[in-house]
Amino acid sequence: MGSLDGRVAIVTGAGRGIGRSTALLLAREGASVVVNDLGGAVDGSGNDTGPAHDVVSEITSTGGKAIASGADVSDHGAAEELIKTAIAEFGRLDVLVNVAGILRDRMIFNMSEQEWDDVIRVHLKGTFCVSHHAAVHWRELAKAGQELDARIINTSSPAGLYGNVGQTNYAAAKAGLAAFTLTAAAELRRYGVTVNAIAPVARTRMTESLFADAMARRDLAEARLTAISIATLLSCPATGSGRPSMDEVRQAMRALAAELLAETTDETPPVPTL
Repeated sequence: MGSLDGRVAIVTGAGRGIGRSTALLLAREGASVVVNDLGGAVDGSGNDTGPAHDVVSEITSTGGKAIASGADVSDHGAAEELIKTAIAEFGRLDVLVNVAGILRDRMIFNMSEQEWDDVIRVHLKGTFCVSHHAAVHWRELAKAGQELDARIINTSSPAGLYGNVGQTNYAAAKAGLAAFTLTAAAELRRYGVTVNAIAPVARTRMTESLFADAMARRDLAEARLTAISIATLLSCPATGSGRPSMDEVRQAMRALAAELLAETTDETPPVPTL
């Protein structure tokens, strides 16, 4: 049995990178997964639902349950349909992992208004749109008397905590997500919904060209280690504060990391720490 048996999750930006690793791991742990990805380029241009369908194929080929979605999370109506799709297909919604994002890097004196707006729209508005509709659904259930254990995981970044040259738009969006998470957690706790954020460092197509030296380090570079952090947060019970106990998270994360990475390498696996 997996730690997420019977749970239903939506993972945005799940066609590649951290989102893909998260969708695969949640399915491995027993969750039914809506694999959402618009399929655009790193800068957000274009669309291609192929990557989302590829991830669904990986999940279903090993007996898991998943469907693909090409919804644009920054479109308020499309985000509502994404929530409805999960419920219609799997009968419920327990987990939302917001990973979708783009890059439009430019020094502030060269950045256009459109480059600013597009990054804020996908990262910050996209997280709001899907989280809003999930929160509406969960609040209705709670007010009807249903006891919930629902989770939202948002993706911030070290750039949002410390800044990074050439990324005023991205850093502002990721810093905004940290504040968004704190506020949403306070608002939704009474309804049985926890809201947490991670600020990962991982090798993905968005980072490998920007931080080549750091991304070459195996202990920092694996998107699946970030997925382990997310899966662990989802499987650990919330405390009275509305957050999982960090001691339990550390222990569960190390155990899951050792188990998963030992399956795929003969080397001693790196284990993430908090």
